[in-house]
Amino acid sequence: MNKILKYVILDIVRNKIVLSYIAFLFIITFGVFNLEDNQSKGLLSTLNLVLFIVPLVSIIFSTVYIYNSSEFIELLLSQPLKRKTIWLSLFYGLSISLIIAFVIGTGIPILIFFPDFTGIMMIIVGVFLSLIFVSISLLAAVYTRDKAKGIGIAILLWLYFALVFDGIILFLTFQLADYPIEKLIMAISSLNPIDLSRIAVLLRLDDSALMGYTGAVFKEFLGSVTGIVISATILILWFLVPLYFSLRKFKNKDL
Repeated sequence: MNKILKYVILDIVRNKIVLSYIAFLFIITFGVFNLEDNQSKGLLSTLNLVLFIVPLVSIIFSTVYIYNSSEFIELLLSQPLKRKTIWLSLFYGLSISLIIAFVIGTGIPILIFFPDFTGIMMIIVGVFLSLIFVSISLLAAVYTRDKAKGIGIAILLWLYFALVFDGIILFLTFQLADYPIEKLIMAISSLNPIDLSRIAVLLRLDDSALMGYTGAVFKEFLGSVTGIVISATILILWFLVPLYFSLRKFKNKDL
């Protein structure tokens, strides 16, 4: 596994898209903190960047990489290697590379301008989102041979988590406003890793006005510490479950 992992990481970190991703995150994050006179506002602006850009790049880049590496994967399968080893090596390689890119591009500026637990929480959230959307991309790629279809599924999944889900929450809030739906909203929020990540950071900022409805509910009923622990547990499941199903599919797939 180590040799495959080393090859995948070296191949990805030299990729022009990944290098551009690092430069983009670094420039934008530094720019945001320098433009805002309040560091908390800068962190909120950076949070929006992390919640949209990190999942988008992670899921699309990983999906394309898996399809472009099909011949390499077939070559590995012809060797005396377990399919589990090959698939996990690809997952670890993609995850580690994109996490390194995120930490360099966004993590370093955050630690410079916001070197406290909230800044560290932001970095942890970005790491989780990278892991989760790499895992989801592997699941999308392994279930279809068609590259265009696989990339389309990846984009649709990102659109759902980043945009459509909030619309569903807003719709339910208006439609069921006369009912006690707090617990329902809390349960539904666990179905979106982006929403959970937003809540985890905003709980630390202690600004309920900027947290949105679901975040306020989490703070009211769970409290900061409990809410973060529960959110972190669910985020861990969010990357383990898709990885498990993609691995099971890859083991039985006829290539």
